[in-house]
Amino acid sequence: MKKTFPLTNPRHQPARVIERIKKDVRSYVKRERAKELPEGVDFWDFACKVGATADEAVAKHIEEVVKGIDEVAATGAEQVYIELLRKPGVRKKRD
Repeated sequence: MKKTFPLTNPRHQPARVIERIKKDVRSYVKRERAKELPEGVDFWDFACKVGATADEAVAKHIEEVVKGIDEVAATGAEQVYIELLRKPGVRKKRD
């Protein structure tokens, strides 16, 4: 998912708009993780970026995406760019 979300909406309060964006991100991740894994893959991992624009987007861990949305909203930006790309993940064996 590569998408730019507006942080303002004349019909809704800004806090509700941000909550809706977070809900969309969480549901997308849940939907992608439910997809069948290829052979040799242990889990679905994600390459994530969050920023005010695509050029300003910073790489984040999947657990930090929601916090990144809040950080962009706190700067007073009018939009937030979110990039979530699914990739296969393999767990490393411990010694």
